[in-house]
Amino acid sequence: MDRIDPSPLDRLLGTLDIALRTVSGASHAARPCPHAPGGSHADLSDADRALSGALMRVNHVGEVCAQALYSAQALSTRDPALRRQFETAAREETDHLAWTQQRLRELGSRPSLLNPLWYGGAFAIGLIAGRAGDAASLGFLVETERQVERHLEGHLDRLPPGDAASRAIVDQMRQDEARHAEMARTAGARALPAPMRWAMRAAAKVMTTTAHRV
Repeated sequence: MDRIDPSPLDRLLGTLDIALRTVSGASHAARPCPHAPGGSHADLSDADRALSGALMRVNHVGEVCAQALYSAQALSTRDPALRRQFETAAREETDHLAWTQQRLRELGSRPSLLNPLWYGGAFAIGLIAGRAGDAASLGFLVETERQVERHLEGHLDRLPPGDAASRAIVDQMRQDEARHAEMARTAGARALPAPMRWAMRAAAKVMTTTAHRV
């Protein structure tokens, strides 16, 4: 049986639902949270716990933005197959969102206070990318995921050695982001011009620096 695509109104309502669940912390993972080999409840010093909390808060913000970007791009495209690809990737990003939120609670930390702002800004960027056409939208996605992958690799270097639980989550996220980038590339992504890539890196730097503390 052919799949019936939702109406524009249904898609809009679904987009609003995702936004509310994301900023309210009501998202739930479909996959189990990754666990470190040999257990994940090692005692951390106060300094290590604070560092892990700050880094996982930044990662959580990244997943808030990912929800907004994918939602906006899925809403913008007229290609049903591409929309389903965006929605499938967004469901995996929902896992990341729930995992990082859970880890923040375990570390005694909190999400960024600016999450509604991060979501709104990322959603606007996703709409702009989507309106530029599917090839440009996919190219934006490839560049975003590659930057996130490098960012997560940096966090694997910075996380305290004893925080195996956070490391397991970040490593799985890194693998998923690399796969999302490759899927977008093979779907017909167009490479972004260098100035746009530089602007994206600058914006990401502002976001991660702010979210580390706020």
